[in-house]
Amino acid sequence: QVQLVESGGGLVQPGGSLRLSCAASGRVFSINAMGWYRQAPGKQRELVATITSGGRPNYADSVKGRFTISRDNAKNTVYLQINSLKPEDTAVYYCNAEIGDLGWVDYWGKGTLVTVSS
Repeated sequence: QVQLVESGGGLVQPGGSLRLSCAASGRVFSINAMGWYRQAPGKQRELVATITSGGRPNYADSVKGRFTISRDNAKNTVYLQINSLKPEDTAVYYCNAEIGDLGWVDYWGKGTLVTVSS
């Protein structure tokens, strides 16, 4: 069994910052890409950012310059630093990771809620 557990969400005022974390645990042989997605109320889940096993990031245009993805391979953990938060960033943020031994399998966390409101 593999689990992804997110943390760090909460209520923050516009312009504020948060740092999300996601740790993989269980039968984690190897992790390929990791990433963050989000789903706002009434909308489809969308890509926020991904990062390769070598540390190369990729961002959605809507978050470039404000969000930073990073990972600690020794801790099987991916982070998302979110700055200059806007009300439209309000969503449930989900962690994703490709984990496997002989082949990659997609795993998802249960999500952490980020609410941006004054």
